[in-house]
Amino acid sequence: STAAAAAAAVFGGGAQLASALDLSQYKDGPRGLKYLVTKEGTGNQVKPQRAQQVKTSYSLYLDGFPEDGGRKIDSSKGVFGDKPFGFIVGVGQVIKGWDLSILDMVEGEARRLVIPPDIGYGARGAGGSIPGGATLYFEVELTDLGAKPDFNADQLKWLDDHPL
Repeated sequence: STAAAAAAAVFGGGAQLASALDLSQYKDGPRGLKYLVTKEGTGNQVKPQRAQQVKTSYSLYLDGFPEDGGRKIDSSKGVFGDKPFGFIVGVGQVIKGWDLSILDMVEGEARRLVIPPDIGYGARGAGGSIPGGATLYFEVELTDLGAKPDFNADQLKWLDDHPL
């Protein structure tokens, strides 16, 4: 399909992307997360550590990816280009499925994520556009790693007291 070709051009360098409805090519991540690496990382191949600033480029779909009839409900990509989304990873600023995924990626890597509700927005949903119990379908690229954090004793204690 045209959407699959466009997604492949952006996230897979032309590689054939697996359908979200056929998870046989996806790897099992923690807590029911499924992922497919669509672009290998670049550079030093270092994964972010908890509480490190990161930037991501993403699109969020409900009901599958575009080639499965899914509909885009959010994206960092707009008419005037990509506006990467920055956050501190591994401290609960984003849904748990994102924290778990981004902590396992390297800079420049892109993945398709299938995030079950219990590590997504749960039974509540979010913002009126994500219903309770929704499985989330993301195309995400880790575009930038900030400087490694230099923790003080209180921050280290907080990280120990709040495991993912």
